[in-house]
Parts: sequence; structure tokens; C-alpha cells
Amino acid sequence: MFIPPSQLGKTLHAGKANNSKVSLSSSHICIAKEVAGQLFGDSPNVNLVYYPERRTMMLARVDDELFSSLHKAKQHMLKGRNLQGDKTIAIHEILIDNELDSTNRDLVYTAGDGSGILSIQL
Repeated sequence: MFIPPSQLGKTLHAGKANNSKVSLSSSHICIAKEVAGQLFGDSPNVNLVYYPERRTMMLARVDDELFSSLHKAKQHMLKGRNLQGDKTIAIHEILIDNELDSTNRDLVYTAGDGSGILSIQL
């Protein structure tokens, strides 16, 4: 397939997330340092649960036992993304199991409401 040079840049950048504070990139949730630091501190893991009927993913600190027991959350690794302190969480399995769009994009989220929970719309 031939792609004209004038169209090549449009194709490559069309699916790229716009560097918002929470985005989906290569089947990973990318969380900016400000959000991750405020909610998860230096913890290497988070508790995560996905509700397919609401298309909502919720994340909380590992030591939040109430969240874990109420939501039947599972631990996921919170990896460092870059030297600035941004974090990522691999969600390949969730995207595949629930047949979700895996296109790189900015995500709608709520955080900082005092609950210590990051809620993300997929």
C-alpha cells in the first residue's frame, strides 16, 4: 500500500494521545506525575477494578483495604514511565476481555475529590 508523503504524518499522529494527565497509550494507562503522586505516593502497586457496565476503571492505593474489599480489586504494578515521574499501568487484558477500543487517546477521569480514588472512563 502506498501512502503519499503529504499524508504520512497525518496517519502517524492521528492516534497519538495529546499528553493529558491521564491517557491510554499502547494498551497502558499513563498517569501524570501530579495525579499519580497525589493518589499513590511512591507505591509500586495499585488496586484496580473495572466495571464493564459503566465502562469505568477505578484505582486506589494498595493499603486502602476498604476499597479492596468493597470492590474486589486486584493489585496491578504501577511502573515508572519516564524520569519526570509519570506512571503507567498495563491493561492489555482488560481491553481484550471487554472488547474495548485500544486507540491511543486522552481519557476522562476524576481524582482529587478526597476519596483517594482515580476513576477513569474507558
